[in-house]
Amino acid sequence: MKPELTRRDVFAGLAVAAGTGNLRADTKDSGRFTICAFSKHFQWTDVKEMSEFCASIGYEGIDLTVRSGGHVEPARVADDLPKAVETIRKCGLKPAMITTDIVDVRSAHAEAVLKTMQSLGIRRYRWGGFRYRNDAGIPEQLAELQPKVRDLAALNRQYGVCAMYHTHSGVGLVGASMWDLYLLLKDNDTESVSANFDIGHATAEGGLGGWVHSARLLTPYMKGVALKDFKWERNSRGAWVAGWCALGQGMVDFKKFFAMLKAAKFAGPLQLHMEYDELAGADAGKKTFTIPKPQLLAIYKRDIDTLKRMLAEGGLI
Repeated sequence: MKPELTRRDVFAGLAVAAGTGNLRADTKDSGRFTICAFSKHFQWTDVKEMSEFCASIGYEGIDLTVRSGGHVEPARVADDLPKAVETIRKCGLKPAMITTDIVDVRSAHAEAVLKTMQSLGIRRYRWGGFRYRNDAGIPEQLAELQPKVRDLAALNRQYGVCAMYHTHSGVGLVGASMWDLYLLLKDNDTESVSANFDIGHATAEGGLGGWVHSARLLTPYMKGVALKDFKWERNSRGAWVAGWCALGQGMVDFKKFFAMLKAAKFAGPLQLHMEYDELAGADAGKKTFTIPKPQLLAIYKRDIDTLKRMLAEGGLI
């Protein structure tokens, strides 16, 4: 399903844009976090419709997918990213970050992406994807990865941008345990390489106290934060898996986490991830979804409203 927004949605978005102005200077923190929509959940539409709707329901910025199958294909970044950013800004939103396929300096189109970011005043991008092999020990593999991180940091410094390593959960993923990511980041400039801390995945890896320790360890390196919720559930084969759900419906302790962000004066992109089945395909970045569009849009609004209520209760807004 790919219907257009209603006229009311469009006008609401344009009204927000008119009141906010054309945001251009994104190279420095404002002193406060930016509440961002993850454009993965809007792959069923274009940047214009996404931006108009996100502005109309209260988002402040966009985390734009600049990766294979995303809103901007990396091979076309020099042509298409400026157009997308202009559209986002016209709607009164900040292009606060982009999500990329970049793993290291040898990743396809890496330098073109960074060069285009620099020209547009975008400071932050999501980076990641290191995996452990079974043919060597973990300390040895971390030693092998350190030069890759240093090289990426040097390239980022050249273009004045910062890579944020996204923390996932799961076996074989570098950064899932958090301490390994700390070891890769600790000797580098945090304005060049840093962490995009995902509290949902952190809780899946350490649901009792582990996530608290991980957050404390990585707080100095957090330039971005991703928000999602989950609860353990059995799948169709009877195995226990992380069942992603809407904010407040799972086991993530947002009250405690937001208190930690407040104490740390976190000021980066705060990204809302909605990766649960209720979004009927939009959760996974599919080009179509299988529920009525008004129902999907209502879910989006419900979740941003929930997030803002939680932030207000935590004294963050």
